[in-house]
Amino acid sequence: MRQLRQRELEIASRYLFLSMAITVIMQDHKHFKEGDFKIKEPYLDLLGKMELTAREERKILRTQMNRQKLQVIESGRNDSFTSFLFLAHGYEEKRNYFNPAIRKKVEGILIELMKKSLQPHQLEEPKSVSSELQG
Repeated sequence: MRQLRQRELEIASRYLFLSMAITVIMQDHKHFKEGDFKIKEPYLDLLGKMELTAREERKILRTQMNRQKLQVIESGRNDSFTSFLFLAHGYEEKRNYFNPAIRKKVEGILIELMKKSLQPHQLEEPKSVSSELQG
């Protein structure tokens, strides 16, 4: 029987998958920094903006979860599924997620963060290459 309200589940799930996305961003940042790339800075900058955006959202979600006394805890894992325990107002609800579905969800969040980080108001006006070359 389902004990969590829909909104509680949405908040806790978003927090969970956003936390996973932050982990992926941090790993990718490390790979780009240590990797054999010719020009690293644009990628590192994008990953940094994505991480900042994700952390800001996660902080808001954490505040909402604390206010509503929500918790989400990983309770098990195997080759196919990962289990999480959602705790709310004295109730527990165990949910199993198919690992490829988790990956797809995190990928969607990464794309969303990438789009937010590349919004036009955050981009600098491109300089003319010819004017830079001419001095």
